[in-house]
Amino acid sequence: MNNLSDILFIERFPSLDLHGFSGDIAVVAVNDFILDNLKLKNDIIVIVHGIGNGILKSRVHEALKRNKNVLQYATYYNNNGCTIVRLKI
Repeated sequence: MNNLSDILFIERFPSLDLHGFSGDIAVVAVNDFILDNLKLKNDIIVIVHGIGNGILKSRVHEALKRNKNVLQYATYYNNNGCTIVRLKI
């Protein structure tokens, strides 16, 4: 699986649901979730940020862009409220 767009079913990957989180707390939760999954050697994770106004999604994408352990990320094509992330293992 070379491309995140090739992923059809996200249910099999570890996920973090950020519904109800504020932007700052969500960023901390995302970075902690990434570290946990690096230890578990999971190379693909899913972050559920919801759709809403897009504020939480943009904060999450900003955090992913700055995280050195993230190789690639993309909004899941079948649900704009989820982002799929490939980690450096």
